[in-house]
Amino acid sequence: MATFIVILIVIIAILLGLIILVQNPKGGGLAVGFSGTSQIGGVQRTTDFLEKATWYLGIAMMALCLLSAAWYTQGAEEGGDDRQIEQTAPAEGEAGAEGEALPE
Repeated sequence: MATFIVILIVIIAILLGLIILVQNPKGGGLAVGFSGTSQIGGVQRTTDFLEKATWYLGIAMMALCLLSAAWYTQGAEEGGDDRQIEQTAPAEGEAGAEGEALPE
């Protein structure tokens, strides 16, 4: 499931980047190519679609990032790594925790 969420995040990021690059901050961009009056929808519809798509993809990206963070945090709390770290006492003659030799 986590892999699926990450793949969705990558796909949305690519789409969001493409839609943002298509837009022109001064009102041009893809809308300039549809400036003819015979086009269905016209320029205003194209810019509205691009703006709405940007908002929806941004919201979806934020929601999926929060979902993936919650998913990974939940997995870590449930003990995703069941290995135990064993501490052993140093053998005779080895240094102790402070770097001093242990008394014999």
